[in-house]
Amino acid sequence: MEIRINTLTPELFLELYRSVGWDAPCIEQVITALENTIATFTAYDRNCAVGMVRLIGDGGMSFYIKDFVVIPPYQSRGIGTSLIDSLEKYIRENITADWAVSLELISTKQAVLFYKKNGFEERPCEWDGPGMFKMIR
Repeated sequence: MEIRINTLTPELFLELYRSVGWDAPCIEQVITALENTIATFTAYDRNCAVGMVRLIGDGGMSFYIKDFVVIPPYQSRGIGTSLIDSLEKYIRENITADWAVSLELISTKQAVLFYKKNGFEERPCEWDGPGMFKMIR
């Protein structure tokens, strides 16, 4: 298994996105999203893409995990953890050494335990408010 950075194409994005049953946006929207992404991380098994995650944010204080997918036959094999590890390594290598930054996400209910095992705190927590989002159409 290999993690490749910034090799994710719009077509591959859509293939992986749909593999977990999500309703995919149009390709034009994906193209725009990828153009404005800090970095993409794609997991390959013998040149076959089996997972992806996008890193978005301001590059200074806040980073956000988006579109995190591991195709069903490859789930629970450590691929998600490898993607998170690669993403965190990328952040550490691309920020100033004494900076502290926020890495955030919105989890599905099924993935909460996975994120907790990888060091994320559940929101709400006792010292802050809940994670929130709003869809705009």
